[in-house]
Amino acid sequence: MRSKTALALSAALACAAITGAQTQPQPPPDKEAVREIVREYLLEHPEVIEEAIRALQARRQADQVARTRDALVKNRVALTRHPMSPVSGNPDGDVTLVEFFDYQCGYCKRSLEPVMDLLESDPELRVVWKDFPVLGQVSTFAALASMAAQKQGKYLEFHKALMGAADRLTEESVMEIAGQAGLDVDRLQRDMADAEIITYLQDTQRLARELGINGTPAFVIGNTLVPGAVDGARLKQLIAQARRGG
Repeated sequence: MRSKTALALSAALACAAITGAQTQPQPPPDKEAVREIVREYLLEHPEVIEEAIRALQARRQADQVARTRDALVKNRVALTRHPMSPVSGNPDGDVTLVEFFDYQCGYCKRSLEPVMDLLESDPELRVVWKDFPVLGQVSTFAALASMAAQKQGKYLEFHKALMGAADRLTEESVMEIAGQAGLDVDRLQRDMADAEIITYLQDTQRLARELGINGTPAFVIGNTLVPGAVDGARLKQLIAQARRGG
């Protein structure tokens, strides 16, 4: 339903048009006069501008939600079933939680505990980890190392160790943490050069861009994309929503 102010503006413009139509033949519209009518009306009723801005923002938000949902559907297999993506929890779970993260992201570190709690408490949850290094060279180095750790069957142990590091990561500390996590460091360094891993991380970057993800962490649960840190209660709510088909 149109607002009273919008209706009043339409009426004012209609009156101007009728007045101009009373003489024959009808002269060309006086654009300057119309502009002045509109200007005067907006000065007297500035709330019309606020209303228009709110409507524009709502429309853009709705368009973004629709684009995101379409992108999630289009990329569902790459997002949840890529053969190289590390998976924790129930591999046949009824709900999949996907997390995009960076090992140097403080908010990602804080998100580890609620995700691990869910893995322990929800036997039907499947978690897909998406290494998404956005914070520089060391982040990329850590992502390569964590993906290489999967070849030794120690992805999750190494993931938790890297996320739990109190100090800022360096390439040297990443290798030190790998050794402490029980990884064969020499093999890890060789596997980090695997072209398949490098291509996978590049594909993940493209996937994130297509979904509109430009920072970490970001979570996808069902048909919902949530950028930024999320607490355990919110994650549980989203999982329940996904189970209801949302």
